[in-house]
Amino acid sequence: MNALPSEHRRLRIGDAWRDATSGATFAVEDPATGKTIAEVADAGVDDGLAALDAAAKAQAQWAATPPRRRSEVLTATYRALTERSEEIARLITLEMGKPLAEARAEVAYGAEFFRWFAEEAVRVEGRYSTAPHGGYRILTVPKPVGPCVFVTPWNFPLAMGARKIAPALAAGCTTITKPAALTPLTMLLLARIMEEAGVPPGVVNVVTTRRAGEVVSALLADGRTRKLSFTGSTEVGRVLLRQAADKVLRTSMELGGNAALIVCADADLDVAVEGAMVAKMRNIGESCIAANRIYVEEPVREEFTARFAARMGALSMGHGLDDGVNVGALIDEDAVERIDELVADAVERGARVLVGGERPDGPGHFYPPTVLVDVPEKARMLKAEIFGPVAPILPFTSDDEVMARANDTEYGLVGYVFTRDLQRALRFTEGLDTGMLGVNRGLISDPSAPFGGVKQSGIGKEGSHEGILEYLELTYAAIDLP
Repeated sequence: MNALPSEHRRLRIGDAWRDATSGATFAVEDPATGKTIAEVADAGVDDGLAALDAAAKAQAQWAATPPRRRSEVLTATYRALTERSEEIARLITLEMGKPLAEARAEVAYGAEFFRWFAEEAVRVEGRYSTAPHGGYRILTVPKPVGPCVFVTPWNFPLAMGARKIAPALAAGCTTITKPAALTPLTMLLLARIMEEAGVPPGVVNVVTTRRAGEVVSALLADGRTRKLSFTGSTEVGRVLLRQAADKVLRTSMELGGNAALIVCADADLDVAVEGAMVAKMRNIGESCIAANRIYVEEPVREEFTARFAARMGALSMGHGLDDGVNVGALIDEDAVERIDELVADAVERGARVLVGGERPDGPGHFYPPTVLVDVPEKARMLKAEIFGPVAPILPFTSDDEVMARANDTEYGLVGYVFTRDLQRALRFTEGLDTGMLGVNRGLISDPSAPFGGVKQSGIGKEGSHEGILEYLELTYAAIDLP
C-alpha cells in the first residue's frame, strides 16, 4: 500500500489537494500487522481554518444550487461507490482491520446514504397557510444551516462520514470532515470520488490530523461554523457540546452505548442465536450498537448459552483480507489491553470464561471471541462499553427485572429483544430507555430509519427523513393580506 495515490495522503481543501502547512505527516498502520501502509498530512489549526474558509466561500453557491442538481451529484456518488466497492472495501480492511466481507457490507451501507438523500434533496418542503384568525398568511421556508463540521470515528470509516455528508449536501450545506487519525484513508478516497462525481470545490473538505482537539476547537470557535455533528464516545461528546455552546451551534451527537440483548423463554432460539451473533460480532464488536450485555430468561439459559458459545468458538481469527476469516484485528493495542482488563476484572470477581479469554501471541492487535457466564453485577464490563468480541451472558426471571437491569445505565442507544409474544415485544418497546430497538433481529442500521439514542447516547437523528431536518433552519414569514 505504499503505492497509494498521493491524494490519499493530503488534505482536501477547496479546489486543491495539499500538504499540511507545516509539512508534518503521520503514519497509518494495518492493525493486523502493525506495519505502516501510508503517511498522511497532519493538519494544524491554520489548515482547519483554511478548510472553513473554503466551505464558507462555497456555501452561498451550493445553497443556491437547484435541488435536482444536488440530487444528481449524490446519485453519481452512490453509483461510483457501488462500482468501486472492492477497492474501497480493501482499503477499509487494511486501515481498520475488519474482515473483507464486512468491509464490503459497509461500502454498500454507506453508499445507500447517498442514494437515500439524493431522493430527499428534492423533497424539502415549506408550507403556506392561513393564520387561524385570518388577515394574513403563514409562510415557512426551510434553508440550509450553513457550513458544517463533522468529526467521524474509526470503526466505520466510510459509512459514518456518508451518514453526515449526504444529508448535509442534500440540504445545501458545505462540509469540513475531520476523520479519525487511525482510519483517514477511506475518507480521503471518498472525497476524491465525490470530486469526480461533480461536487464543486469547497463543498466537501477533509482535514486529517493527530491534533484533533486544537483543530476542532478552532473550527467551533469560528462564527462561520453553524453545525457540528460528532460520532464517538460520550466523554468526548460532552467536551464538544461545551465548546459548541459558546457559539450556540446546532449539534448532532451519536455517542456511546451499552446495549442489552434480551432473550425470552418463548423466543425462537435459532433466530435468537443468529441475531445475537450479528448484534455482538458485527464489526468485531467494535460498534456503538453492539450487544454489550446478553440477558437470557432462565428456562432457556443453558441451551442458548451452549449454542451461542459454540458459534463464537467456531469463528476464525486472522487478517481481514485472508479467506475464511470471520474476526479481524482490533483497531490498536489500547483496544486490546482495555478488553483484556475488562475480562480479567470479571474473572477476578467470579466470572467463568467458556470461550476465548486469552489474547494470542504474535503480531497485530487481536483478541479472540469470548463468552463469559456468572458475571457479577459489579463487573466493569457491565457498565463500560466493551467495544470488542466479548459477550457476558446473564440470567433473568421476569420482564420487570430485566427491564430495570437493562435501563440501569447512563446510555440509551439501542436494545434487542427476542420473543414470539407480540404484546411482550410492545411492552419492551415502551419500557426500554433506548432510541432504537431490534425485535427478533440483530441488525437495525438502515439509511431509511432514524438512527440515534436517548440519555447520554446522543442528540438528534441520522438517516431517514428526520436526518435531513438536522441540516435545515426554518424561516417563518407573516404575509399581510388586507
